[in-house]
Order: sequence, then C-alpha cells, then structure tokens
Amino acid sequence: MNSAAPAAKKTVTITENKSEDPKSLCQNVVGVINPKTKLNENYVLDKTIYQYKLDTVAQVKFWRSIMNLHQDSAIVNFAGTRTVIQKISVKDWNSRSDSLKKFYRDSVRIAYNVDSTNRVLITTGKKFFYDFDKTSQNFQNGINCFVENGVDPWFAQAILLIESPNKLQKSNAGAYGPFQLMKEVARLFGLKVNKQIDERADFERSAYASSSLIKTICIPKVHKMLDSLHITGYSENDLWFKLLVMHAYHAGAYNVQSALFTFKPQQGNMDIIYNLWQAQTARFKNASQNYSQLVLAAMLEMNERAMIAKS
Repeated sequence: MNSAAPAAKKTVTITENKSEDPKSLCQNVVGVINPKTKLNENYVLDKTIYQYKLDTVAQVKFWRSIMNLHQDSAIVNFAGTRTVIQKISVKDWNSRSDSLKKFYRDSVRIAYNVDSTNRVLITTGKKFFYDFDKTSQNFQNGINCFVENGVDPWFAQAILLIESPNKLQKSNAGAYGPFQLMKEVARLFGLKVNKQIDERADFERSAYASSSLIKTICIPKVHKMLDSLHITGYSENDLWFKLLVMHAYHAGAYNVQSALFTFKPQQGNMDIIYNLWQAQTARFKNASQNYSQLVLAAMLEMNERAMIAKS
C-alpha cells in the first residue's frame, strides 16, 4: 500500500468518533462455522455486490480464477478486458524463446481481430497467496478493532483478504504487516517502527493505524476529490464509494484524483470504478487499476465459502 498521507514526524491524535453506532457498523456482520477449525467466525456479507451483478463482470471473474489457480499454471488474457484466451503451463511458457512468445501474442491478436495496442498478458495462478481459510480467522479481530475505532468493518475484511492473506508480507515499496502499512503512515498514528521493533506486525496496533488512516485521511480525501468534481447526493455506504476509498488506501489520494481527472465523472456510481479500471497516469497503473477488482473477487470468494459452510 502506498501512503495516502504525507510523511510526518509527529503522531496524530485521533478523536473518538461518537457518531458511529457500533450496531449500525455491524449490521452486515454475520457468523459462520469454519469447516476446518469448527469455530464460529464473523465476516462481513456485502449483498450489494450481487445487486450490481459484479459476480458476472469479466474482470472480477478473471481474478477469482487466478485466486483459485495453482502457480504452475497461468491464464492468457487481454489486459484491458481480462478476456480469457486459454490456460497454459508456466513451465512450458518459460521454455519458449522471446521470438516464439511474441509470435504467440501476435497470433492471439489476429485471432481476436484486435490491434497491437491490446496487451496480451500471461497471469500466473495465485492460489498460494490467497489463503482464505487462514485469513478468515483474523476477520473477527479485525472487525472488532475497526468498529472500536468507529470505522466500517467492511474495510478491515477487504484489506485482510488481499494484502497479506497467507502470511505477513513486505511489499517492494516497503509496506508491511496484515494491513500493509508504510513506515511513515504507521508512525503517523503512533506505532513504533525502528531497528528494534516494528509494531506493524502487531495485529491490533496495525488495525488501529489502518482504520485511523481510512477514517481521518482516506475518506475525507475522497469527499474532497468528489467535491472538486461537483459530485453530490451519495452515501459513504455506497459500494462504489467504499471501493474508491480502497483505491486511495492503496495508491494514495493524490494519485487516485489524478486518475479520476482523466475521465472526469459527473455522477457518483459504479461507472467511476469501472473507468478507474482503464484509467492510467504516471503513478496509477496496472496494480492500481486492479485493486478494487481484487477486493470484489476476494469478497465473492469469501461469500461462497461461507455459503458452503452454512449448507
């Protein structure tokens, strides 16, 4: 996750949000029995994903396939639409020469009657990374931490599902911990990060910093960018608004705003998110475009597992 806030030496004093009723924050939290642990685990069920029929969208279906695909396999696809061409062996692909790889990509474009601007990608399986059974065991703690800080637990689940779902990860940019915080952001919210200790590895401390970042920086910044586009009449509970906040959490609010201004939306709806999947700026590229697609795919995967557990 890139920092959505400027680097700062001092810590931020968070004022407790008295206006958020814990009951209202937990209205979409349900409990299911984990078939492996036999324990009751809470998770957030977002029915609006189905109301928008996002389970049928090509990009979301593509990432669900990747999340369930072994790393020895890959899916050939078009970058812009995530149209699936075929599944191939990674070993076989890596054994081909550069000229053969180019010939294959060119032949795919010819077969689909598209020009060279349509990128043909080879996306490897990520089943090893998206360990839903393991990460779901952290949902209840994450939900409690976010609710305690007056933040919608939907965000806790979304972040846990896609940032470090199998183990504590350190990104190439330096983000670390279950909520993938940069050092500057962690310190901004009072966490200790030095050569002796890194509280980003502490779940509850990291959850506090993550929820505080969302509440005091990401959400207000999203409101400001929407104001600058003269977009009104929306709710923070709208799915598209939450996904926009997640983009700000990942790429930084400034970079998200730059991407928004490449197409200048006039209304607040899911079209904003769909257009972000295609938008590109200097610091809003492939990984940023994919972020909300991954959130939706992971949420749907969790829903399916919960439904199986209940049946």
